[in-house]
Amino acid sequence: MEDYPRIEHHGGHEGVTGSCHRLRLGPGQSLLVDCGLFQGEDGGSGDTLERHRIDFPVDDVIALVVTHVHIDHIGRLPYLLAAGYRGPILCSVPSARLLPLVIEDALKIGFTRDERLIRQFLDEVQGRLVALDYGAWHGLPGAGGTRLRLQRAGHILGSAYVEVDWRCEGRRERIVFSGDLGAPYAPLLPAPKASYAADRLVLESTYGDGVHEGRRARRHRLKAAIDQALADGGTVIVPAFSIGRTQELLYEIEGLIHGAAGSRDWGDRRGSAPPTGEGAMGGALPRRLASSPADWPNLEIIVDSPLAARFTEVYRDLRPYWDAEAHRRVRAGRHPLAFDNLYTVDSHEEHLQTADYLARTHRPAVVIAASGMCAGGRVVNYLRRMLPDPRHAVVFVGYQAAGTPGRDIQRYGPRGGWVMLDGERIDIRARIETLGGYSAHADREDLIRFVRRMRRRPREVRLVHGEPNAKRALREALLARGGLPEGARVVL
Repeated sequence: MEDYPRIEHHGGHEGVTGSCHRLRLGPGQSLLVDCGLFQGEDGGSGDTLERHRIDFPVDDVIALVVTHVHIDHIGRLPYLLAAGYRGPILCSVPSARLLPLVIEDALKIGFTRDERLIRQFLDEVQGRLVALDYGAWHGLPGAGGTRLRLQRAGHILGSAYVEVDWRCEGRRERIVFSGDLGAPYAPLLPAPKASYAADRLVLESTYGDGVHEGRRARRHRLKAAIDQALADGGTVIVPAFSIGRTQELLYEIEGLIHGAAGSRDWGDRRGSAPPTGEGAMGGALPRRLASSPADWPNLEIIVDSPLAARFTEVYRDLRPYWDAEAHRRVRAGRHPLAFDNLYTVDSHEEHLQTADYLARTHRPAVVIAASGMCAGGRVVNYLRRMLPDPRHAVVFVGYQAAGTPGRDIQRYGPRGGWVMLDGERIDIRARIETLGGYSAHADREDLIRFVRRMRRRPREVRLVHGEPNAKRALREALLARGGLPEGARVVL
């Protein structure tokens, strides 16, 4: 047993997506932490099936533990079950509510539209889910005294980092898998607290070479981007992940609208109803509004994603898991995820009408649509129509992986470049902005604090879920300022 416990990586170690880590507990026993899809250039350039095929044995996997339900952490679940995995799927209570929705969407996009097959698979997944309370130890059957527990990670609702207390033949070791750690002061969710102890730590490094702007600054920049749309008669397009980022943005925008309505600078229109008439969004007449702050109370916030709308409903149902600030808003009679200006677009026909309407009129609006990296989904139709028009703006609030259209727009857009969308070259004339402060990932300083605040710090840190420059920068910072014990290793 001297060679155990042993950590192997099957994704997320050479890029930012496809997270999948295998903890070898002993002969014939292992624990799998996440099993996610590769996106962009991660995972090679083969076809989808070949990239995501499970290339490791699963007969010794006694449990899969899911840190959170983003597709790059759970998207290979259909492949895992097809490879013969028959064990439980451990996750937090909120994740158990959200995971079937994500998997259902992934099946429809990547596998089949056959409702019978989808229902059959979802029933299989549902039967394996084991929801664990945060902070409670859970024994692993057949693994001796080894146990694990989930702690809040603050990344999205239900996100967790995993503590594994490995015990065998009088030996004991604490291994921690960070999953994706959230930034402090993020909307809706409490900030993650560091593990008490770790002998080995598998740590994400998405923003290991960066520092996010503060919440006040990012709110100001978000408001400025929307103000510009009001002035130009354009649309702010926000490519956002259906779960997590969409709900956080709605929370922030509700705060901006509430502040607008309560400020004397906003005139006397606080109680006025939105304009009515015929249109794709519950009635929006094709007219140009005056470019003044008084337009904010009537600004339409459009969530064009049925999946995001469903997630938002679940977020509202899981209100007990919100942070103290969000609860104060609710007690004050506010509805941060269901305010009056919020519209949802359901059908594909409605979606096409909305995209066409906003592209040809001067009606300011904010559209939040998936996918977050512009690699597909409804946001692509908005981008094809609006990127060539300088009235509009695209605001990125999340990480854009190399090889995705989002990264190309982010990189080449400010230079007046172009991007390929669905095989078509689209010139970029719209304003392109990136609000790094809205990332749901911890930055370099947050990650260092996570390590430093441990009472017993790890002798080995494995950096995953990051591009090479981010890993190298975080490695140097941890060795210099992480307070690691003498002789500790930081492994890329």
